[in-house]
Amino acid sequence: RSPAPSAVAPEPAATAKLEADYLGRWTGVEGMFLNVTKRAGGGVTLEMQWDLDHKGTFPGSVTAEGLRFTRDGKDEIAVPSDGDATGLKWLAGKKDCLTVKQGEGYCRG
Repeated sequence: RSPAPSAVAPEPAATAKLEADYLGRWTGVEGMFLNVTKRAGGGVTLEMQWDLDHKGTFPGSVTAEGLRFTRDGKDEIAVPSDGDATGLKWLAGKKDCLTVKQGEGYCRG
């Protein structure tokens, strides 16, 4: 087997390792959450409540940048960050987080 070119998707083992890093429950503020589970056939499922009025489940994929998904017709990506990067006071100081955009983030622990 020849090595994969660097611009191509990561090897399956690398993708599985990345995916494992995202699986589980992430907690936001005021009842917001992100629950990432393995999807049959590949990829992940993101179950989330992203504000007080909106909740949904979306298919996603793990990439080198983070978790990619489409919500309400818009491509989004939840990138690894710390709590300070979320812009949310309640998450400040936390180390293991995902940020979708300023004011939307989820952390573990």
